[in-house]
This record gives sequence, C-alpha cells and structure tokens, in this order.
Amino acid sequence: MQNKTLWQRFTAFMGWNRTSYAMFGAFLLTCGVIVYVWWPLAEEYIALIMGERGDWWNRIDWLLIGIWLVMSLLIMWHADLRRDLPIVFVGLAGGLVIESWGTQTELWTYYTLERPPLWIIPAWPVAGLSVDRIVRMVEPRVPAWRRGFEAAYWLIFPTFFALMLIFVWPTIGKSLTVASLVLCALLIATPTDHRVAVITFLSGAGLGIFLELWGTTRLCWTYYTLEQPPLFAVLAHGMAAIAFWRVTALLAMLWRRIRPADRTAAATD
Repeated sequence: MQNKTLWQRFTAFMGWNRTSYAMFGAFLLTCGVIVYVWWPLAEEYIALIMGERGDWWNRIDWLLIGIWLVMSLLIMWHADLRRDLPIVFVGLAGGLVIESWGTQTELWTYYTLERPPLWIIPAWPVAGLSVDRIVRMVEPRVPAWRRGFEAAYWLIFPTFFALMLIFVWPTIGKSLTVASLVLCALLIATPTDHRVAVITFLSGAGLGIFLELWGTTRLCWTYYTLEQPPLFAVLAHGMAAIAFWRVTALLAMLWRRIRPADRTAAATD
C-alpha cells in the first residue's frame, strides 16, 4: 500500500465531500451577492485598502483574511446537509433577532447606521457552523469529568448572566432587552448536558474574540461603552452558540417525532 500524501491526509481529516464543496460554493456565492448588492460599501472598503499611494500590501486586512479562511475550512469539515441545514436556518433567524435587539436598543451601532444591516446576517449561520465543527472536533477528546463540568457550568453561566445584566442595564426598560434576559435565564436554568454546554460556550467565545476584535477595531460596529471589544460581547458569542445549539436540538427532536407520524399516514393511504 502506498503511503498517503500530505494532501490526502489533510483531505481525509477534513472529510471533504460533495456537500463540503457545495457549502463552500454557497459561502462564496453569499459573499458575492453581498458585494454586488452593497457595492458602495465594498468599493469604499477597497478604496481604504488601496489608498492614494497604492501600497495596499501595507494596509491589507490580514485578520479578516485569516478569519475568512479559517471559517471556510471549518464549514467544509465533514459537512452533512441534513445536519447543517437546521444550523443555517437557526443561525439566520437567531442572527436577525440578536442584531435587531442590539441595534434597536443601541447597545451597538454599525457604521452604516442600519438597524440592523442585512449584510451582516449571513455571518451568523457561518459562525454557527464553525462553532459546530469546533465542538465536534474538541468534544470527543475532552475527558468526561461530569462533576468538573457541572461545577464549571454553574461558575461560567451565572457569571456571564451577571456581566450581561451589567452591560444591558441602560436598556433594562426596553422589551427586547427583557426578552433577551428571560431567554438567557431559561437556557441557563435548564441545562441539558453540562459538558457539551461548557465546550460549546468556550468554542463560541473563542471564535468571538477574533470576530469582535476585527469588527470593533475596524469600526464596523461600535458598542456604547466604546470598548474594542467589551468582554461581554466576546462571551455573548458563546451564549449565542448555546442558544443555537439548544434550538437546533429542539427542532431535531420535533422532527423525529413528526417523521414516524408521516410514515404511518403514508402507509395507511
């Protein structure tokens, strides 16, 4: 048997299949549509990079390129259309809700002043898929310390909720903020798997560090605290990952209950 080449080993680890390439193609198509529809924003960004002197290599956004490449590879990792479509759907809906809450209450604002900007919404399902891949890579390699993860859960999540309460306090009288607090409280108070929850939260927050660092330092979005970025915003990506995971699992459970009924009905027709 011939030894596998480095590329063959890499593609075997990545588990690339037709869905992987379709996922990457859909990602490129989405980016293309965003650039086409919001061309003035893209043109402004390109002009900022090129500058008057043309030494674009000194102003190229390597952080953005790195984030784009890593997330592209992640969404292609062992892609499965049946598993991934619910994540995309939940990410789109959840991202729209989160961005609407933040921009309507002015906890953060985008440089375009849109509330919310539609061009940012597709980033949420991509982030959701990326976190899903990170969790699936890491979770099998983490020891099953049940009590340790239970202790970590009840340390991390109440601390996050306290930080959230402090951060959103200026908008505490607004219905969207109240709804967000209630939802987070319900998710925290009803853990389904402490181990997976902790890993998911940390994975989402880890990805959020780079996303928030890019967005706030490039002034794409700005928080009312003017921090670049605030700690809460980074950790909020972890909480968003928890919400997406729980909702996706709920949809899967409902679908499993519906399918047998569909088959029974089809058999009696």
